[in-house]
Amino acid sequence: MIRVLVVDDSALVRKVLSDELSRFDDIEVVGTAPDPYVAREKLLTLNPDVITLDIEMPRMDGLSFLAKLMEHRPTPVVIVSSVAQEHSATAMRALALGAVEVVSKPGSAYSVPEVATTLVRAIRAAAAAKVRPPAPLMAPVVRPVPFETTTNRIVAIGASTGGTIAIERVLRAMAAPSPGIVIVQHMPRHFTKAFADRLNTLCPMEVREAQDGDAVMPGVALIAPGDRHMLLQRDGARYVVSVKDGPRVHHQRPAVDVLFHSVARCAGRHAVGALLTGMGIDGAKGMVAMRESGAHTIAQDEASCVVFGMPSEAIRVGGASEVLPLDAIGSALMEACWRRRTLATS
Repeated sequence: MIRVLVVDDSALVRKVLSDELSRFDDIEVVGTAPDPYVAREKLLTLNPDVITLDIEMPRMDGLSFLAKLMEHRPTPVVIVSSVAQEHSATAMRALALGAVEVVSKPGSAYSVPEVATTLVRAIRAAAAAKVRPPAPLMAPVVRPVPFETTTNRIVAIGASTGGTIAIERVLRAMAAPSPGIVIVQHMPRHFTKAFADRLNTLCPMEVREAQDGDAVMPGVALIAPGDRHMLLQRDGARYVVSVKDGPRVHHQRPAVDVLFHSVARCAGRHAVGALLTGMGIDGAKGMVAMRESGAHTIAQDEASCVVFGMPSEAIRVGGASEVLPLDAIGSALMEACWRRRTLATS
């Protein structure tokens, strides 16, 4: 049984979330709190496994509470926030502080049942997560990669729970100019724009939320929009992305498998793939397809994952060419692009 504490200043939201979560046999709402001060007292007496946390609250905002929580009593936290742009950017800062997942509030663009289903998956993932303060960035060791080496290379990355920080660390460890990069991170619509904007200020390449028809080119990383699938396609001599609707795959849209299968079809041995931390099995079959097409594939190791589910499944079914700790993956992707270029021209 997963014990949950709901923290939100809205009495209506507290009731709606409590009622919806109580419908699931493996979840027990052990308490609610209207602000972080009450939450702190209930945290000590109720000892919840997971906290759902609003950001905008009286007396103390959610970010300040989260920072104190991660310092003194690390507990898995799921952010439940409005999809308004300013709240989306703040939610990204919450993930950087140690929150595990972010979910939209009911009524902010999603129905109550839809939010409840998504929130339950997030709570289950959070309960399985290894919560720890973000580690300092290690200085990457990267072979200088000539620009022409990256022009026809594709790097595909997939992640879920814990992936926002993992993707940041991988991209920051990649030298410029990087190959063209396509990324799926499980995240609601609108939040992916804030995620891309944040990465764009931190990483050596340009990072932006993908739009249908965008070219995949060196020095640019494209993030699949929330609630839309992203596929790689060929347009003459260049690669582009197709952003589209479609059924959820492994309960996800965007889905890593959709991207990885398209990369296998279009790029084959010219691609390198990485599957990072996340709950579930999304990406495993797609990584097998990439490896069988000649791509080099990397799975994040268990010790550095927040949740080992997705990489574990990829390793189990034979999709991973190698398994590496998170802080080795960025440089390994660049090395793989170099090696594959060298082999192709030798």
